[in-house]
Amino acid sequence: MNTTFVSTALTGAGLAVGLALLVIEHWRWWKKPGGGPDAGRDPKALAPFWSGIAFGTLMVACPAGLLGTAAGALRWGGNAFGDFLMSTLTGQRSAVVAAGAAPRLDSNGALIVTALVIVLFALRKQFAKLVKSGFKSGVWAGTLLAIGTGTFAIIGNFVVPTVNSAGAQLLGKVVHGTLL
Repeated sequence: MNTTFVSTALTGAGLAVGLALLVIEHWRWWKKPGGGPDAGRDPKALAPFWSGIAFGTLMVACPAGLLGTAAGALRWGGNAFGDFLMSTLTGQRSAVVAAGAAPRLDSNGALIVTALVIVLFALRKQFAKLVKSGFKSGVWAGTLLAIGTGTFAIIGNFVVPTVNSAGAQLLGKVVHGTLL
C-alpha cells in the first residue's frame, strides 16, 4: 500500500457547496417524475454522479499534472464560492474544517486514470447531456468531499488504493504475464 499522501484543505464553505451538490443530485433522483411510489428511484440513475465523485477523488489524489491542478482549482473555487455565499448570507467567514491527507495515486493507478481520461475524452460525444451534467457535478463534489477526514475519507481511502491495485494487477497480467 502506498503511504505517500497529497495535502488537501477544505473550508466549511467548500464543504457546504459539496454537500449542496450531493443533496441536489439525490433530491432530483428522489423526486424524478413518473408516477408511482418508486418513481425514478432506480439507483443506476445515480451512477453518473457517483462515477464523477470517484473521478474527482482520483483527481485530488494526483500529486501534480493537469488533473491534480484542476482538482486544486475546483476545490479552491468551491471554497471561494462557498465563502462568498456564507459571508454574504450569514456575515461569517469560513475556516478550514478538513486539512486531511489523501492517499496518492502511484504509477500503477496513474495508468488506470490515464486510460480512463482517454476513454472519457474519446466517448464524450456519446454521453447524453443529463449523464454529462451528473458526472460533472459529481466531479466537483468529489474534489470537495471525498478526501478529507471523517466519513468522507472513507471514499478516498477506498477509491485510490483500489485504483492503484487495479493498475498493478493490469501491469502484472498484461505486461509480465503474471498474477499479482
